[in-house]
Amino acid sequence: MKVEFVLGGLNCAHCAGIIEEKVKKMEGVDSASLNFVNKKLIANIKENENVTEQIGYIRNIIDTTEPGLKIEVLGQGIENNSDRESKSESCSCSSSCSSCSTEADKSNSSIFRVENEEKLKIISIAVAIILSLSAYVFKSVLENEIVANALFVVAYLVAGYEVLGDAIRNIFKGKLMDENFLMSVATIGALIIGEYPEAVGVMVFYSIGELLESQAVSKSRKDIESLMNIKPDVANLLVDGEIVQVSPESVNIGDIIVVRVGEKVPLDGKVIKGNSMFDTSAITGESVLKSIKIGERVLSGVINKKSVVTVEVEKLMKDSTVSRILDMVENATSKKSKTENFISVFAKYYTPIVVSLALLLAIAPTLILGEPFSKWAYRGLVFLVVSCPCALVLSIPLTYFSGIGISSKNGILVKGSNYLEALRKVNTVVLDKTGTITKGTFEVSNVVLSDGVTEREIFEYAGIAESRSTHPIAISIVKYASGILEIDEIVDEKNMTEYEEISSHGVKMVYEGKKILVGNYRLMQKFGISYSESENSSTKVHVAVDGLYLGCIEISDEIKAGIAETIDKLKNIGIERVVMLTGDTGLVAKEVSDIAGLDEYHANLLPVDKVNLLEQIIESNGGKGNVAFIGDGINDAPVIARSDVGISMGGMGSDAAIEASDVVFMTDEISKMPIAIRIAKFTSKISWQNIFLAMGIKIIVLILSVFGLANMWLAIFADVGVAVLAVLNSLRVLNGDYR
Repeated sequence: MKVEFVLGGLNCAHCAGIIEEKVKKMEGVDSASLNFVNKKLIANIKENENVTEQIGYIRNIIDTTEPGLKIEVLGQGIENNSDRESKSESCSCSSSCSSCSTEADKSNSSIFRVENEEKLKIISIAVAIILSLSAYVFKSVLENEIVANALFVVAYLVAGYEVLGDAIRNIFKGKLMDENFLMSVATIGALIIGEYPEAVGVMVFYSIGELLESQAVSKSRKDIESLMNIKPDVANLLVDGEIVQVSPESVNIGDIIVVRVGEKVPLDGKVIKGNSMFDTSAITGESVLKSIKIGERVLSGVINKKSVVTVEVEKLMKDSTVSRILDMVENATSKKSKTENFISVFAKYYTPIVVSLALLLAIAPTLILGEPFSKWAYRGLVFLVVSCPCALVLSIPLTYFSGIGISSKNGILVKGSNYLEALRKVNTVVLDKTGTITKGTFEVSNVVLSDGVTEREIFEYAGIAESRSTHPIAISIVKYASGILEIDEIVDEKNMTEYEEISSHGVKMVYEGKKILVGNYRLMQKFGISYSESENSSTKVHVAVDGLYLGCIEISDEIKAGIAETIDKLKNIGIERVVMLTGDTGLVAKEVSDIAGLDEYHANLLPVDKVNLLEQIIESNGGKGNVAFIGDGINDAPVIARSDVGISMGGMGSDAAIEASDVVFMTDEISKMPIAIRIAKFTSKISWQNIFLAMGIKIIVLILSVFGLANMWLAIFADVGVAVLAVLNSLRVLNGDYR
C-alpha cells in the first residue's frame, strides 16, 4: 500500500536523505522515496503489514531525525492530518547541511512565522555588520583594542545566536557532525586564537548565504509548483437543472458538468452540448487553442476559452488526465538517476573524511614537527568550514526535478530521473507507424469488388464483423457501412453465435449461420482464402463469407504534418538512426519511410516480430547509446517495455502502452522527441556543472588552506556561497535555457 507523508517545514536536504534511507531500511516497507522539493515522502508498505503500525514507525523516524516537522499522512483510506505545531527545533542531521532551518509548515500562521524569522535574521545580520564596523573604528581610529574586541564578540553573538543555540541542542543529542556544531567550533576557534574580525565575518556571511540559499530553494519550489498548478478546485455539477459547485473527487462517471468560459475542465469527459476553443497548454505544452465539438473528448486541466459547454463525465478524478499527470511527476523522484545516487553515497563519506583531515591538519604538525598550534589550528578550522556537501545534496536532485517539471510543461511526462538521464544517451529512435508517424484517423478510400458482389453487400458483412472492434480501422469501416446501409445499428446480437479477434490478422465470426472473415492478407492465408489486392500504399481489409472472397476495402491514413522536419531535428541533435516497425505491407511502409526521411523500415510484422527486431537493433547498437521506441497501441506495449526508453502517446494512446512506457507525449506528436532529448541533455549538463563547480572550488580551497593561502572568508564562500550558486544554476532548467 502506498502512503504519502507531507513534511511541512522540511528545509534540510541532507536530513531528507537520512529520513529516506532509514525508511527504506524498514522491514515493513518495500520502497521509499523522499522528494525534497515538494516535501513529500512516499512509502510503499508491504502486504500483510499493519499499516497503522508502520505509519507510526515512519513518524518516529521523521521526528527523531528532524524534530518539529508538521506531518500530514495521506493514502488509500487514510487522511490523518497531524495538528502538531512546529517545535522550532534545530535540524539534527548527522552530517553538515547549510540549508537547515526551522521554517514551519505552509499554513497561514506558519507563513507569518517564517516571514518573521527571516525579518529577524535580516535585522540580526544588519546589527552585526553595524557593530563590526564600530569595532573597526575603535580598533583602527581610536586604537582601543579592548572595546573593539568586545564589540566583535557582541556582533558575533548577534549574528550567530541561532547557529550557536542549535549547536548546543545538538550536542545533547549526540549530533556532532551537524553543520551548526562545526560552524560553531570553527568560529569559536577563530575567537580563541584572536581572529575576531574573521570569526564575525564568517558567521555574518554564513547567515547571509543561508538566507539566500533558503530563498533560492523556495523560489525553485514555487516555480515547480506553478508548473503543476493544473488541478481544478471545483466542478459545476448539473443536478435537476441546477448547477451545484462540488469537489471534483465527488463527481461520478455519467454525471453532467458545466464548464464556463475561463474555467478549467475538472474531469475527463465527452462534450454533449456546445462547441468551444480550449487552451490545452497545461497538458500538452502547445499554446495553440484547440477546437472541441459535440461528441468529442475533452481532457481535465484544459481551460475553456470561448463558450459554455456541457460535459458528460467519463472518468473519476483519480483516473483523470490531471491526476495521472500529477501522480507521474510526483512519483518520478522515486526513480533516481545514477548521478543522484552517486551524490547520495558521496555525501555519506565526504564530511567525515574532511572533518578527520581537519583534526589531523590541526594537531599533527604541532605534535610531529613542533609547529605553532594556532597556525595549524586555523588551517584546520578552514577545513571544517568547507566540509559541507550541501551544494551537491541540494542542487543535483533539484536540477533533475526541474528537468521533469519543465518537461511536463512541454507536454512530456517523464516517470523518473533515471529515464531523463537515459533520454540523454539515446542515439537510435524506433517508431511505430499507425498513430505515431500517421494520424491514425482512417477513412475508406476505395473498394475492389469480386465479380457479382455489390458495395452494399461487402460493407454489410464488413460492418457486422467490425462492429465489436475498437480498432481505428474497424471504426472507419463501421462508420462508412452505416452510411451505405443507412442504418445506425448494423448487428443484431441475437444472431451472432461466434466471435473471435485474431491478433494481427482480423476478425472471424458466425452471424446468422454464415462464417465471416474480415482482416488482412494473413487472415485470408490462415483460412485458405484466395485473394487479390492492388499495388498501392493503402491498408487493405479483405472480406470473405463462407469461404468465398468478396473483395478488398482500401483504407487511407494521413501522415502527420512536420514528420520530416522532426526527423531532421533528431539528426541535428545526435540521433544516428531512425527506424520504423509496422505490421503494414512493404508498399505502405516504403511510401511512409520515403516521405518521412527514415533510415530504414521493417514491414509485415507481428507484435512478437517487433520485439525480436527491437532486440536485434539494441544488440547492433553495441552499447554505444540507448534505443528509444515510440508507439501508441496495445500491441506496442511489449516493445515499449523492452526498449531502453519506452515512449507512448498520452492523448490517443492505450492505457497499456502508457503504463508500460517510461515517457509519455501528451500531444501524440513525435515532435516532442527533440525537445525531450534537449531537456535531458541540458539537465545533465547543469548537474555536472554543479558537481564540478562545488567540488572544484572546495578542493581548491582545501589545498590552499593546507599551505595557509586560504582564510575563512574564502572557506565560507566554498560552503554556502557555492551552494547558492549551484541552486541558482539549477533554476536555468526551469527558465527554459535548454533551448
